[in-house]
Amino acid sequence: MAAPAPFAGQKIYFVSLGCPKNQVDTELMLGQVEAAGHALVHDPEGADVIVINTCAFIDAAKEESVDTILEMAEHKKSGAKKLVVTGCLAQRYADDLAKDIPEIDHILGSADFMSLAKVLAPVAEARAPSGKTKKRKALPVIQVAQTPAYIYDHAAPRVRIGAAHSAYVKVAEGCDRPCSFCIIPKLRGPQRSRGIADIVTEVRALGEQGVVEVNLIAQDLTRYGWDKGIAAEERATLAQLVRALGKVDTINWIRLHYTFPSAFDDDLIDAIASEPRVVKYVDVPLQHISDGMLKRMRRGHSSRVTRELVKTLRARIDGLVLRSTFIVGHPGETEAEFEELCAFVAEAKLEHAGAFTYSIEPGTTSAMLPGRVDADVMAERQQRLMEIQRQISRARLEAMVGKELEVLVEGVSSESEYLMEGRWYGQAPGIDGVVYLADGQVPPGSLVRAKVTQASDYDLAATLEV
Repeated sequence: MAAPAPFAGQKIYFVSLGCPKNQVDTELMLGQVEAAGHALVHDPEGADVIVINTCAFIDAAKEESVDTILEMAEHKKSGAKKLVVTGCLAQRYADDLAKDIPEIDHILGSADFMSLAKVLAPVAEARAPSGKTKKRKALPVIQVAQTPAYIYDHAAPRVRIGAAHSAYVKVAEGCDRPCSFCIIPKLRGPQRSRGIADIVTEVRALGEQGVVEVNLIAQDLTRYGWDKGIAAEERATLAQLVRALGKVDTINWIRLHYTFPSAFDDDLIDAIASEPRVVKYVDVPLQHISDGMLKRMRRGHSSRVTRELVKTLRARIDGLVLRSTFIVGHPGETEAEFEELCAFVAEAKLEHAGAFTYSIEPGTTSAMLPGRVDADVMAERQQRLMEIQRQISRARLEAMVGKELEVLVEGVSSESEYLMEGRWYGQAPGIDGVVYLADGQVPPGSLVRAKVTQASDYDLAATLEV
């Protein structure tokens, strides 16, 4: 009997939705696919398998995920053999997805995506003692762990997407915070931190591959290491990690995302302030300032803690750039509490801030609270808050006209082929605006000096002729 034909691989098309943490998961799946001998394609037309990594953080994200699944399902009519759905929407709504969208062949949870290689493996892969090919037992449609537990390490195959010079590194997965509005602990599981040596190995390798900027991410970055279950004086801390990464000479910029206000300590602040490679940029989602709202949100700290943190960070970190996010319209938010938030934003003058309208998340404590805020009122509050922030941003950027900045070049601008585009350290990728660069052409990934010539609400213009 002739031997079965060798496995030739399949053409796989990926869609990655949601946050940078999801992007890292997608890159790990791409690594699996490539290591298994499959080919990655950039168009769903002609793909053998379509994989969608979904988001379910707020209603808009869930709608986008469902719409994308339905759109990609249409390709099964024209040649795609499998549709695989993974990520947070799959973790939360696996049964509903399987029932309502029968075109889906496999549903993998937020920490079950490492089963993707098995899902894509050829059906006829085992041989019986008789020498005949034995068909592999069909895999279940739903493969979702009740409690997500996976966290990758530096050895996991990974194919990065996006800019070659900027990378996200997930230092921990999951969250142990009890915030009343947030479903993330149920979607991502309890916090589990990677070891410092493992993270340093990954970051050093990224630098050797040409990465200039590393963005550290986690659901709760400041609680890195707290889940190890050992004495506080023995466990790893974010400050220790920051100092260890500061010694990695293959990287120029290290940026911190998703820090929690009450978890800062002197050691961490000193590490951010003193390590030259750590950019003086802190992303700290505050959510609100009213004590009543912070209590309803179960944030575990008071407005005094927030105000003191902002004051301390400003005093101890030279050149600090602060980013935050706020929720408006959470159940029970009164007009007076919203006005208190507006006053705080006007007073704190954060360099960057975003405002989200509250989204009901079934299964959370907030979803059961009375005092729902009308959707039109929420939208109006969001607009008012962002108008305050727009004016703050405009004033801060206008004050930078005439100054010289170090800018990380992204490439040719999408606005004009005659302009380059980049970011100074006070602008995180994808969320904080850009610097438009005139009077020169430089390769992406370059760090250059540029003089600011103009400012808009959120972007800067600069010349390379310094």
